[in-house]
Amino acid sequence: MDSKRRERTGSFYSPKIWVELSQKYLADTLGENWQDEYYIWDCAAGTGNLLAGLTNKFHIWASTLDRQDVDVMKDRIKNGANLLENHVFQFDFLNDDFSKLPKNLQNVINDPKKRKKLVIYINPPYAEASNKKTLQSRKQGNRGVEQSKINEKYARYLGQGNAELFAQFLTRIYFELQGVTIAHFSKLKILTGQHFINFRQFFLAKLQKSFAVSANTFDNVKGQFPIGFMIWNTDKKEKFEEIIVDIYDKDKQLIDTKSYFAYDDSQYINDWIKPFRASKEQNGIIGKFPFKGNDFQNQNLIQIVQPQMEYNVEAGQFLINQHNLIQSCIYFAVRKCIPATWLNDVDQFLYPNNGWEIDTDFQNDCLAYTLFTNNIQSKYGTNHWIPFTEYEIDARAKFESNFMAHFISGKLKHEGNGTLLDNEKPRTTPLVFSAEAQAVFEAGKALWTYYHKVIKEIPLSSLTKETLNASFYDIRAFFQGRNEQGKMNNKSEDETYNELLDNLRDTLKILAQKIEPKVYEYGFLKR
Repeated sequence: MDSKRRERTGSFYSPKIWVELSQKYLADTLGENWQDEYYIWDCAAGTGNLLAGLTNKFHIWASTLDRQDVDVMKDRIKNGANLLENHVFQFDFLNDDFSKLPKNLQNVINDPKKRKKLVIYINPPYAEASNKKTLQSRKQGNRGVEQSKINEKYARYLGQGNAELFAQFLTRIYFELQGVTIAHFSKLKILTGQHFINFRQFFLAKLQKSFAVSANTFDNVKGQFPIGFMIWNTDKKEKFEEIIVDIYDKDKQLIDTKSYFAYDDSQYINDWIKPFRASKEQNGIIGKFPFKGNDFQNQNLIQIVQPQMEYNVEAGQFLINQHNLIQSCIYFAVRKCIPATWLNDVDQFLYPNNGWEIDTDFQNDCLAYTLFTNNIQSKYGTNHWIPFTEYEIDARAKFESNFMAHFISGKLKHEGNGTLLDNEKPRTTPLVFSAEAQAVFEAGKALWTYYHKVIKEIPLSSLTKETLNASFYDIRAFFQGRNEQGKMNNKSEDETYNELLDNLRDTLKILAQKIEPKVYEYGFLKR
């Protein structure tokens, strides 16, 4: 299938290794002789690559939207493809009526007994169409894909997931070909995504078997997310809740299994954190982060920045002050301490149990982790996130704010005048940190100390307020510089700095590993 046609259909072209594996899973599920006992219809066939390797051409039908693809399949038949020419036809599955199907296929779908022996075997398109005002009229989709009659018919069932073309395929099959087996490739958000809660309410079928692979093993796909192959028995009414999926690497080696959950009755991490947020009217706002999703897909977008900085404002903003600092750091550390991978891409962060409330070790670990991974930049306002005093790091000049160092040492005082240090219940004892967190502070202190040693060689008159009050982000930008496109370079020419930064990152990894088990223990994530 050429790249232009892939772009038009939005499909991910299934490599041969995954086609072969999917047929093995079908044989394991339906029986060794499934190709003789079942009928097969690929209603999103493209050029028919999914059907390669099937043996009983008398039981196979292939339809596709493009006439061009039909011609390709018929050319392949002339060159030995194991298909019947009169079983290959043009059909718009999301718009055409089943009366346009070949008579012999109609005989199968109109006979309840035969229909139970029909396998809809597909790799449907993953393009999206607009999800607005589709019940009244067909409209042009927001990605150049026209809305379908099937979407008009079933949008009220699909809810927020109605824009997804592959979901429209599955919905029509479920309602209009009841009892068939559906064997399809698709993104796993159909199992876990919040936008597919409505879909999972009506799509009552038994998920019999599934495997997942990285999307970038498919042709023309660069994304790091899972593509699953799923086999559903629509004759068995069962609400999906959980499944253990086989995981394969790019060489078709079984490397692991993983549980995926529906989360339909769950509350999410953003539901948990929102009540803690400060208001714009309150004094002492020291930072913010956006409410960007509840999953690993959005991990890179979760950043703590200055309140004055415009960053993902459309997502809604969580404002940070001293009263919610610990909760903010828990939220941030929980969402960042586990690296995002293609496997956990659709895992959802959840509303935790209350175990975190009495675990000060966990709370302080999260604070330490956050202090050295945030994206605060001094050019956007006063930097309240320096975790050291001027004396500890032999700073060039007094800092504009000692808030964070005082917060850590228990020296915040009630001033009663609406300032940053206005605290109803000031803590008078210092925070106690674990050995892993202390190692992070020591590594961070060495980095800050070296930075201030270097800027002492620069005339004071040449130093800006931002340079003197540098954040972790500012220190990295100072040493690493930027390329012609304005992006921060990965390394510095200063080897001492590189060594100090690497050491800090190593200690942060160890601290993240210490935090990770409690992410699961307190219910922020399911295993």
